Amino acid sequence: MTQHIQKHDQLIKVGASPLSWVNEVLDDLGKGTKADQCLSEAKKAGYAGVETSKIFPSDPSELKKLLQKHDLQLVSGWYSGFLTEKSVEDEFKDVISHAELLKACGSSVMVYGECGHMAQDALDIPMSHRLTLSLDGWKHYGERLTLFAEKVKSEFDIQIAYHHHLMMVAEKLDEIRTLMNTTGDAVGLLLDTGHAYAGGFDYAILISEFGSRIKHIHLKDVRGDIFKDIRNKEASFNEGVRAGMFTVPGDGIIDYEPLSQFLKNSNYSGWILVEAEQDPAKANPLSMVSSAYQFIQKQILKN
Repeated sequence: MTQHIQKHDQLIKVGASPLSWVNEVLDDLGKGTKADQCLSEAKKAGYAGVETSKIFPSDPSELKKLLQKHDLQLVSGWYSGFLTEKSVEDEFKDVISHAELLKACGSSVMVYGECGHMAQDALDIPMSHRLTLSLDGWKHYGERLTLFAEKVKSEFDIQIAYHHHLMMVAEKLDEIRTLMNTTGDAVGLLLDTGHAYAGGFDYAILISEFGSRIKHIHLKDVRGDIFKDIRNKEASFNEGVRAGMFTVPGDGIIDYEPLSQFLKNSNYSGWILVEAEQDPAKANPLSMVSSAYQFIQKQILKN
């Protein structure tokens, strides 16, 4: 047990996404929330870092100063990529400012979300209307993604962690398998427990098949009854978020024991990050992330 605790003290760090305070897409959720509230409450709850947010400064020196004020690290930051549609050269030009921000603030991982090849208003249409890539499309996409990840690593020493995500091209298990099989090792995988469940599969399969390529972890739980209702009603992703289909770990139906064993027995040395996309008016951010932190310590890290 002592060795287990020491390993986590040394290597596994726990962060909180600002999504518990403010939504990055739905402007009314958390509207008016200030960066200082988010950061001070994240620190108060016990977290060591946060990811980027629209409520944070985009200037590296300002963001560094703000994070230092609250004694927090910048864990990572979402990047909306379009490599299904764009060349590696054009995408790299677009990512430079984001990569420079992450690098300046000490981050070593970039969360990559593929926002190309999505249906119009994808987050506001029934989730069954998602667009998918052809096998030939996957081959060419994988080649571009690999070259892009290699270039980002070479130029900025930043690891790409690919976020499988509802309504995007890699949502289902077979799509994630295809992604991993058509890309090189430079493309890391972001394991998202909530998006795995919502995508119809057990996240433990990703650990079993691609554990060595997992470079970042998002802890999102699912309220089973609400999610089932959203699926049955052919509702949209954003309707699901508003209804509360996602929550913090320990408040839903996901079993985190496989993750606990992975962190204990593997060489994973990155961050685990609470990312509960909720309406802060319905789910008090400080209360939710505080309970999540305690759950992580006792049930996942078992400290």
